[in-house]
Amino acid sequence: MFKKFTDMLEKLRNFPPLRISVVQAADAVVLEAIKDACNEGIIEPILVGEKEKIQREALRAGFSFENVEIVDCSAEETPFTGVRLVRENKADVLMKGVIDTAVFMKAVLNPDFGLRTGELLSHLAAFEVPNFDRIIFVTDGGVNIAPNLEEKISILKNAIRALRAIGYSEPKVAVLSAVEAVSFKMQSSVDAAIIAKMAERNQIKGALIDGPLALDNAVSEEAALHKGIKSPVAGKADLILVPNIETGNALGKSMTFLAGGLMAGIVVGAKAPIVLPSRADSPLSKLMSIVLACLIKRGEDF
Repeated sequence: MFKKFTDMLEKLRNFPPLRISVVQAADAVVLEAIKDACNEGIIEPILVGEKEKIQREALRAGFSFENVEIVDCSAEETPFTGVRLVRENKADVLMKGVIDTAVFMKAVLNPDFGLRTGELLSHLAAFEVPNFDRIIFVTDGGVNIAPNLEEKISILKNAIRALRAIGYSEPKVAVLSAVEAVSFKMQSSVDAAIIAKMAERNQIKGALIDGPLALDNAVSEEAALHKGIKSPVAGKADLILVPNIETGNALGKSMTFLAGGLMAGIVVGAKAPIVLPSRADSPLSKLMSIVLACLIKRGEDF
């Protein structure tokens, strides 16, 4: 169990740096995060885009690009070039720079040279929250809007694989709803109960899974005890599977903007982890997203 992002960074320092393809890298904030990751010795960046613009933005970020590979290409070619580097194993991790997400993901999902594996792509976020005793993971608050039961199971499997790759031998998963009891008027509670039963019967492997659980009972042992919930997951969840993107988005922004937390966010389910930062993310948040993606890639390799 990781308590802070610095724990992840310390673990990653034990490995050689990974190659990261940065699509449309001409952005000072993105390059600041890349600079920090280089200084930590965890990546070797490949900056993809218009070379002159990248060099100009690198100077603004105080980033020395003298020994960094830059793949010079037009704005139109950038997403396809960056994705191909990963597809051809010339890079280990993919990162979105200053490019529209829809254009970026179109290249990722291209049937001819993209990074699809047959799995549903999904967002995995990690949060370090003040006064909380551990990193808490949330999926999917960024890609899939209103997943059905089958899609929720795919999202969950992606997240379990990622957590196991970074060292969680049996992550504790809370399947979120607004209640702890199944209500046929609340589909999220029904889906949660089905997922928990499937896990009990070994149809979903690699994690301890329980649900439906409300947020308080998922993260607070005191709240779970008060409500008489007896479960190896209640109050101890490492990972929260949310019912839809609105819930995941609101939960994540509550932890960052209201609770003063720090978020790392990536996309999993592709050939390689994808760092998909928001323009509003701080350089530190982008750095920790890179750390999370690289740590997952290292775990998958082993």
